[in-house]
Amino acid sequence: MIFRSIIIIEKYNMITIDELKLKIDKKSRLLGLDLGSKRIGLSICDDKRTVATPFKTIEKDDFNKFINELKKIIQENNIDGIIVGNPINMDGSIGPSSQSVNDVCRNIEQKVNIPICLWDERLSTVGAFNITSQLDVNVSKKVKNIDKNAAAFILQGAIDYIRN
Repeated sequence: MIFRSIIIIEKYNMITIDELKLKIDKKSRLLGLDLGSKRIGLSICDDKRTVATPFKTIEKDDFNKFINELKKIIQENNIDGIIVGNPINMDGSIGPSSQSVNDVCRNIEQKVNIPICLWDERLSTVGAFNITSQLDVNVSKKVKNIDKNAAAFILQGAIDYIRN
């Protein structure tokens, strides 16, 4: 049995996955984010929240540019919530990477007006890489798409939890 850790941040739009489940309607689309040190992977689910699809990768060089891109994606795709991968340590503790994600989420929440939820992303990059290996995707494509595929892996875990 896999247990997922969820961290709660006391802000107006940072919520738990269970609170998100109550806030969104049955036809809400969600955006998944994998916040890496160099790139940000994005994924989007369908309005029935059955399938998370890799969407795009954004270079992590300018926060304001990222926020503007994020707002555009939210508006164009009718996004009602954001699921952000939280890289907690394998033992469940919060390390520097997790703290960095929390800090970025605090900055994002000040710029967007939809709920944001952290989701345990342990091994998501490994999982995304392994799935593409099973699909016989060549290594250069795997590396090129790993961030958005990891975001889809994270979002898929969250929407599976929400549906059940």
